[in-house]
Amino acid sequence: MGTLVKIILITCLLFVSTLVLAAPSHIGNVKGYTLNNAGELIRFSNMVFDGGKVMAIGGEELSQRYANATFIDGKNKVLLPGLIDAHGHVMELGETLLQVDLRESESALDAAKMVQAYAKSQQGLAWITGRGWNQVLWPGKDYPTAGLLDEYVNNKPVMLLRVDAHASWVNSKALEIADITKDTLDPPGGKIMRDKQGNPTGILIDNAMLLLLKHLPRTSDTTLTAQLNAAGDQLLSEGITSVHDAGIGKVVYDYYKKRVAEHSLPVRIYPMIAATSPVLKQLLETGQVQDQYDWLSIRSVKAYGDGALGSRGAALLKPYSDAPDNSGLLVTREQDLKPLFDLVLGNGFQLNFHAIGDRANRLALEQFADSFSRVGGKLLRNRVEHAQVINVDDIPRFKTLNIIPAMQPTHATSDMNMAKNRVGANRLKGAYAWQTFLKQGSPVAFGSDFPVELSNPFFGLHAAVTRQDRNNSPNKGWIPSEAVTVNQAFRGFTLDAAYAAHQEKILGGLTEGKWADFILIDQDIFAISPQDIWKTQVLETWIAGERRFTKAP
Repeated sequence: MGTLVKIILITCLLFVSTLVLAAPSHIGNVKGYTLNNAGELIRFSNMVFDGGKVMAIGGEELSQRYANATFIDGKNKVLLPGLIDAHGHVMELGETLLQVDLRESESALDAAKMVQAYAKSQQGLAWITGRGWNQVLWPGKDYPTAGLLDEYVNNKPVMLLRVDAHASWVNSKALEIADITKDTLDPPGGKIMRDKQGNPTGILIDNAMLLLLKHLPRTSDTTLTAQLNAAGDQLLSEGITSVHDAGIGKVVYDYYKKRVAEHSLPVRIYPMIAATSPVLKQLLETGQVQDQYDWLSIRSVKAYGDGALGSRGAALLKPYSDAPDNSGLLVTREQDLKPLFDLVLGNGFQLNFHAIGDRANRLALEQFADSFSRVGGKLLRNRVEHAQVINVDDIPRFKTLNIIPAMQPTHATSDMNMAKNRVGANRLKGAYAWQTFLKQGSPVAFGSDFPVELSNPFFGLHAAVTRQDRNNSPNKGWIPSEAVTVNQAFRGFTLDAAYAAHQEKILGGLTEGKWADFILIDQDIFAISPQDIWKTQVLETWIAGERRFTKAP
C-alpha cells in the first residue's frame, strides 16, 4: 500500500472516530415551543441535537437517554425555532445599514438636512444614496422636490429611495447625469413626476428609476461583502435564521454561490432570481442550486406585477379613490406575462409574483391558471408576494390554484394611515386579509419586506395578532376581523414560511431530523399580552446547532 493511500486512510479513520466520539449537545431547563409537522404547538423543556440536527425534544427523561451529551443550561429562557422571513431583501438591507436612513425624518426639510450631514461625513462617495422617506408621514403629504435637495447637496448626485422602494427622490445633479428633462418620455411601467410646466420635479416612480440606476457605480465584491455581513449581523440579532431573498440578479447569484462554497453565509438564504435579469433563461436552464447543508436553495423566480400603494403605483381595477385619473402601473406589461410564466414554470421553477393592487392580483391568478393548463407547474407552490388589495371574488382562487399568499403583517399597520384614502372602504374588504386566507385553508407565509419595513420579526408577530402599531393604535386594531392568533402568526413565521420554500421537512420547527436552528428569547410570547410581543429581545441565535449570536449583557 502506497504512503499517500495510508495517509488518506488514517485521516479518514480519525475523522470517523471523531464523529463517533463527539458527544451530542443537550440544552435543558428551557420553556420550549415548536410546531410538529401537523402544525400543532408542542411544549418541551429539553432538546438534544447532534451533527447540526435535532435528535429529540422532551422532558427530563432526555438526561438519562443521552447521558453522554454535553449539557447546556437554558436558564429557564424561552426557546423557539429560528424565525423565517418569507420576503426580505438581504443586500438592500445591508445597503440601507451602510447609507443614510431617512425612516425617522419628520419632513422633507428634515430629510434634506440628514442627507447633507451624511454627505459631509462621506466625502469620498461619488453618489449619495439613502432610503426610508415617506411623504405620507410628513406635513402636507406632498412629494419632495429636487429643488429642496439642491439647497443642501448640489455638487454630487443624490438618489433616495422611498420606504417601499417604488419611488426615488433625486436632486438636479442626478437628473442631469441621467439626461432626464422636460422632453423625456415616461418609460413603460414608470412615471416621471412633473410640475405644471412639464419639468421633472425630482420624483421617479417605478420603472422611471431605471433611467437613473444604470448610472450608479458598479457593485464590487468588497461592497457585497460589507452589505451581506451587515445584514447578517442584524438578522441574527433579531432571531432570523432563514430569509427568502425576494429578487436577485446574476451578480448576487454568483456571490451567494461563492459564499456558500466558503461556508460563510451568515443565515440560510432562499433567493428568488429576478425575472428582469438579462440572463434569466440561462439561469433557468442551469437548473436549481441546492447546498447539501441547506444554507442556499435557488429554485424560484421573482416576477414584478405592479408598484406600491403608497406611491399610487399598485395596479387597480378601478381608479384610486384619492386620484380619479390614476389606476396605477403595471411594471411588467400584460402581454409579457404569458411568455414569462411559461418560461419559469416550464423549467420547473417556483414563480413568486409581486402583486399589490387588485388588478395585478387578478392578472397573476388568470395567468397562473392559463399557464398551468398548458405547461403545468401547479404543484410548484407558486406564490403571490404581498397580495395586499384583492377583489373578494378572487381570494378563493388562491386555494383552487394552490397559490400561496406571502404577506407582510407590518405592511398593514404601516399602510392603515393611507389605505382607505387610496382605495376606499369597499376595496378594503379584500385587503390584508390574513384570517380570510387561513380560514379557506391557504397557508400564509409571513415576512417583513425589509428594508421597506423593519426586519424585526417580533414586530411582524405583534402586527399580525393585534393589527395595531407599536403605540397600541387603533384601540381595537385596524380591521380586527383579519387579525390572527399568536399560534397562527408563529406558524406564518416558521412552518408555513418553510413550506413556501419547499423546506418544511428540514426547517420551521424543532422536531426530530430538522436542523437545530433555534433562538432563546426573554419573554413567553404565548403567555404575555399580545400588545407586548414586539418588545421581545433575542438573547441567543443558533443555526445548525452552533451559536451565531449572543446579546451583549
